[in-house]
Amino acid sequence: MKLQELILEATNQLTQAKVIFGHGTNNAHDEASWLVLWSLGMTLDTDTTLSNPELSGPQLERARSLIEDRITKRLPSAYLTGEAWLQGIPFFVDQRSIIPRSLIAECLVNANIDPWLSLHTSRVLDLCTGNASLAVICAMVYPEVQIDAIDISVEALEVARINVERHMLTDRVTLNISDGLEFANGPYDLILCNPPYVNSQSMSELPLEFKAEPALSLNGGTDGMDFIRKFLRDAPNHLSDIGVIVLEVGHERAHFETAFSLLECVWLETSMGEDQVLLITKNALLNYPLHQ
Repeated sequence: MKLQELILEATNQLTQAKVIFGHGTNNAHDEASWLVLWSLGMTLDTDTTLSNPELSGPQLERARSLIEDRITKRLPSAYLTGEAWLQGIPFFVDQRSIIPRSLIAECLVNANIDPWLSLHTSRVLDLCTGNASLAVICAMVYPEVQIDAIDISVEALEVARINVERHMLTDRVTLNISDGLEFANGPYDLILCNPPYVNSQSMSELPLEFKAEPALSLNGGTDGMDFIRKFLRDAPNHLSDIGVIVLEVGHERAHFETAFSLLECVWLETSMGEDQVLLITKNALLNYPLHQ
């Protein structure tokens, strides 16, 4: 059997098994390609129209075993391979931390937030850092800034340290444990935050692949806003005068706008539209009734 045939076989199996995507791919063919190529030690950007070798028995066995694990264990492929990619950058990942997929990474790489930054922007906080993917990408995009990356989970920070060291950023990214902003060492010119924001109803309906991730990284309470309420209440004391927040709320825009109906913010464009990531200035927070 050739490589393309194996990928087609795996695609059909994943489709028939009705596995859920969303942790790096969004369809059965791309997921099958990822698993097959990884199992064969081939790069994920391999052009199978140019490289379509005949596969040996052991190669077929390895690939098919991985596909079977994906179907029977209902684990995201990133947990099975130990690697995830965000904006073309590889990150180590396991079940101690959520799989990196934040749309904030797009905003960093595409310079969507640059108009709100200053030449004096130098201190950045990655709040709820998880495996430190946003901290790493931010350090790559802005080579002059220093970044604090904090999380409440000791286990997540263990994964974060692996990635910070992997990308040789230990001199610019400092990891620390903190419940929200409790032990943050501001003031910061930019705070990035991809917090737990999934509402309780949605949490109860999550597919098994998403339930495999730490619930602490997902569960935002009844309306998804529990963490965000405390964060935005405390944030002004941790922002510099030029400080801004870039916050991801996923599919919870309606709940966010209900909870913060008078808060002035800017919704940023991403590949998923303009209703999942927003930007808030310090002045907007100070003018919000909660802080008056």
